[in-house]
Amino acid sequence: MRLFVALDIDPDIRKRIGEFRDQMLAYARDVRWVGPETFHITLQFLGETEKLEAIKQALQPVRGAAIGLSFRGTGFFPTPKSPRVFWVGIESDEHLQELASSIREALQPLGFKPDAGPFKPHLTLARAGSGRPKPVRGEHAALGLRALRARLEELAAPDFGTMTAREFCLYQSRLSPSGAKYVKLATYPLASPHE
Repeated sequence: MRLFVALDIDPDIRKRIGEFRDQMLAYARDVRWVGPETFHITLQFLGETEKLEAIKQALQPVRGAAIGLSFRGTGFFPTPKSPRVFWVGIESDEHLQELASSIREALQPLGFKPDAGPFKPHLTLARAGSGRPKPVRGEHAALGLRALRARLEELAAPDFGTMTAREFCLYQSRLSPSGAKYVKLATYPLASPHE
């Protein structure tokens, strides 16, 4: 099973980001656009594993406060001059970093290594090539993402709204020729801000 841990997105924000995505499609037709139904904030990617029950148990005691999130602005990985991933920016309070750290600590005994570097929340809209921040040999940045970058320089930074995350989820990613489908396997509640 291909698994990851993530926060879900409120329907209104999902709709606004989806509408923005649809407006940007014409500027970068040579990339793989992410469908609005799969928008999420990855907290930790686990990859292929058969440790489903152990993962569910390890995540059960993870606690954290509800997380305030704002979705605004856009950017590119690894750099704007060599774009491979187009994303929406996410601003949050300290509770997001705390939750990501708690999840990493809970899963480390099962052999899951945290991603290198600090946790950088974002919502992926499109990928070029393999979509990896560092290209595999022979891959180049998509021309469409460069054209998209030029178009975005003419526009005001978009603001998609704010939400409060009150749970995090364990997902399975099922790959298919038509794109990935995400199946929610477990949901873990976060404490309300008043607790």
